[in-house]
Amino acid sequence: MILPIYIYGQPVLRKVAEDITPDYPDLKELIQNMYETLDNSNGVGLAAPQIGKAIRVVVIDLDVLKEDFPEYEGYRKTFINAHILELDENSKKSTLEEGCLSIPGLSENVTRPTRIHVKYMDEDFLEHDEWVEGYAARVMQHEFDHLEGIMYVDRVSALRKNMIGGKLKNMMKGKFRAAYRTKVYRK
Repeated sequence: MILPIYIYGQPVLRKVAEDITPDYPDLKELIQNMYETLDNSNGVGLAAPQIGKAIRVVVIDLDVLKEDFPEYEGYRKTFINAHILELDENSKKSTLEEGCLSIPGLSENVTRPTRIHVKYMDEDFLEHDEWVEGYAARVMQHEFDHLEGIMYVDRVSALRKNMIGGKLKNMMKGKFRAAYRTKVYRK
């Protein structure tokens, strides 16, 4: 089932998500719905807070980039209870334009380390502890930020954030276009 994506301004997007246990209700169905929602929205990653759930579940599909990045062919992964343990501050940083399904129609340059140390469980609750680099590390940082209540616009300069402030306020009022189902916060 395709779920609505929560838009900037929704309180759940600012909550720190909680770890879950293997007996979380309907987890397999939730993960399947998240992939279906991600596929429908043409994104590469989706965190549970973006569908209104303050739990530590993320799905990432980099297979859609395989023409430009052949190393990501077949890369479709679920991350449960994901945490960034360490940012490799000695690795170089890269600045790339990022967008977000919860902030439709807007993108900004974000600087991030190119290598990170992560710990997570897969769909079978098998634990993984690994260093990740390159574009996958960027996408993980973006998605795992959602689990901490952080959005990419929090990582742009104060000047840029001030410049896009009007667009963000309009988004909170439902003044935006998206080619997928959305949910706007209504007081």
